[in-house]
Amino acid sequence: MREHGRAEKADVAVARAAAPARDNPAVRLLGWVSDIADQPPLIGLCAVMFASGLILRDGRMARAGGRMLASMLLATKLKDMIKDRVDRARPHVVANGGRYRARKGHDQDGAMNSFPSGHTAGAVAVARAYAREYPEHAPAAYGGAAAVGAIQVPRSKHYPGDVAAGAVVGLIAEKTVNLGEGLIQRALERDEREERATGREDVAPDHPDRR
Repeated sequence: MREHGRAEKADVAVARAAAPARDNPAVRLLGWVSDIADQPPLIGLCAVMFASGLILRDGRMARAGGRMLASMLLATKLKDMIKDRVDRARPHVVANGGRYRARKGHDQDGAMNSFPSGHTAGAVAVARAYAREYPEHAPAAYGGAAAVGAIQVPRSKHYPGDVAAGAVVGLIAEKTVNLGEGLIQRALERDEREERATGREDVAPDHPDRR
């Protein structure tokens, strides 16, 4: 049996200590609100923002929605890849008297898919993407993402380590999308400059524009 490290033991201890709060009405309510960061509703929200920007001809809104949607989809893909390779019993399993297990594996049981937090990954990816286009609202966006991640511990859905890993996944996903967009934008600008230069070279020497 794999020996659990000190950090992992602390992770489990925090989750166990927080478990009694899962039946608190406030925790239940906040947990329900945090489910907006689950895949279907968050993807839908991003898609609506992107479509609204196109319909309203609001470039900033469309760019933000597009960034958010791409970042969310990539974060979901990365999170799923990790979950498919790591089995970790969720805190509620341990709180209900079950055995804590964490190992490499491909268990598809939701009770063994604690690592990493998908809610946190999606929320962080979308918040970071939104903040790039709306930096004036960055504190609210980051605060919302932090709240989504934090509530997962007392509601016994995730360990603190799951939340931290989810945040890293979200940041990596958004950064990748941003870098990809930058490369595409620079390539388009380069092609445009080359087309303009070629157009000037194609003008005949005796053309009025060359006199």
